Amino acid sequence: MQLQYKKVLIFGATSGIGWALASKFVETGTSVVVVGRRKERLDDFAKQHGNTEGATVDTAIFDITDLKGIPGFANDMFKKHPDLDCVFLNSGLQRKINWAEPESVDLDTIELEMLTNYTAFMHLTKMFLPLLQKQAPKKTGIIYTTSGLALVPILYCSNYCASKAALHHMILAMREQLREAKSNVKIIELLPPSVQSELHEHEFCDKGKQMGMPLKDFTEEAFEGLCKDGKEGEQVPVQAVKDMMGFNGWEQERQKAMFKMWVGYPSAD
Repeated sequence: MQLQYKKVLIFGATSGIGWALASKFVETGTSVVVVGRRKERLDDFAKQHGNTEGATVDTAIFDITDLKGIPGFANDMFKKHPDLDCVFLNSGLQRKINWAEPESVDLDTIELEMLTNYTAFMHLTKMFLPLLQKQAPKKTGIIYTTSGLALVPILYCSNYCASKAALHHMILAMREQLREAKSNVKIIELLPPSVQSELHEHEFCDKGKQMGMPLKDFTEEAFEGLCKDGKEGEQVPVQAVKDMMGFNGWEQERQKAMFKMWVGYPSAD
């Protein structure tokens, strides 16, 4: 089993889901350019995977919250790697919030969380989408990591849930706009459950690494979904997201209602 793309630029690849899936891509013959803020982690990844037969590994230091730096970074990446055919937006930030104690709510943290999980993704999409479109008729893709929490919020990470819900809705509309335009860019959404990774470590310390689905199990199931062709591979819910969090149930009914509403809706033209 192998990803349909030959070289993936993956953001948020210095730990957790990003590191694990980037490793899986390389091990199965897909080249990667791993992006993150921590040089030592990027160096470690290159050292561990740089000699893998059949795939190449490169690294790039970048902070996606540097919105003004995104255009230059995108152009630099495609100049260095003109064969990039997939961009994987995986970076994420999760913080607790308790409105029962409004004095404890940090608005700067709320803004940073929304910037990291949503606004930066829009800026990255704005720059990378036309670069992928220029490769037509070659098939290309953008993968977004959202969350099962885009569908069902939890009580004390409500802003994280809101940021992922916003991204989920944007992806649904973006995918159909590009489909109507017969674009060569496939829009893919990966919806993880809680996964044992560093995402929860800031709020829950060492216990955070033990919260959720084992990372290895998640990686195998997510990779299998990402390798699927056609519409089946456009939305990739994993484990608890499928049933307990409603993706296979009421979310499908909601999306049917969405498509009914869109029928006959005036286009941008």
